[in-house]
Amino acid sequence: MVDIDQLRALVEVVESGGFGRAAARLGLSKSIISRRIAALEADLGVRLLARTTRGVSPTEAGLELKLRADSILSDLEEARKAVARSGHEIGGTLRIALPLSFGLRHVQPLLTDMALTHPRLKIDAVYSDGLADLVADRFDAAVRLGVLADSTLVARRIAPIHGVLVASPDYLARSGRPESPADLADHDAVIQSGMRQGESWRFQEGKRTLTIRPRARFRADNGEAVAQAAIAGLGIAMLPTFLVSDAVSDGRLEPLFPDQPLGEAGLYLVRPPGPAPAKVRILTDLMIERFGGEPYWDACALRRREMNLPS
Repeated sequence: MVDIDQLRALVEVVESGGFGRAAARLGLSKSIISRRIAALEADLGVRLLARTTRGVSPTEAGLELKLRADSILSDLEEARKAVARSGHEIGGTLRIALPLSFGLRHVQPLLTDMALTHPRLKIDAVYSDGLADLVADRFDAAVRLGVLADSTLVARRIAPIHGVLVASPDYLARSGRPESPADLADHDAVIQSGMRQGESWRFQEGKRTLTIRPRARFRADNGEAVAQAAIAGLGIAMLPTFLVSDAVSDGRLEPLFPDQPLGEAGLYLVRPPGPAPAKVRILTDLMIERFGGEPYWDACALRRREMNLPS
């Protein structure tokens, strides 16, 4: 029976023109190459090589087999590479829970790119501002915003999340611009309901914390809806920069009290305890690459305006 090592020996002998040179190229002894060629000729019942004064040359049968062996060895190498690539590809299903607004705006493009890069991977993305139970609902991971409560989940902090007070130019022209946080009590506000801190805004003034309960003109349980209401001029809103950076950049919203610290939350990827599957490790790396350091939603016109720098 013809084997791959015999075919490889034949190809090397024909291409190099001798047993010694073929042995050197394959890192074998000359006697091993000679035995492989002899066994191949015995199996096929035909002479494949002819010795001449110039070395070794293929017979007609030898040249025919060599050409076919080239194709066989090439196909084998391609198959080996394909198998090796598939070993590095990820498959199965990535089930992930995401906050609604941030997930749709910022994580959805990343998940799309991930699916295109890994065609054997299926993605099951669940968008909700509710807090999913990763273990009970069989999630591989979840994206969470804010300050994490203690739990047994494994958390990786990806980036900071900053808040900013904003209002539309029309609202400020109509109602006036507040000069201090205390003035906010006399203004209409657009409130995101269901937040952990309730419907109060807290400001740090030295060692004192000032708490303002704004006069809610409009409430919504989703940040995107709050941003749209603020853009429409219904009142002042406190929102994360990832939701309003584009509106500030194009002038639909103006930041208020940019030097006033509003606290810093975080963007986290959390997962159940235990070793992280490859699909979760890749997702983590992609999120760090895309959102890590200074997130792009902070490195925009919002920051330039806060610092009074030219566009």
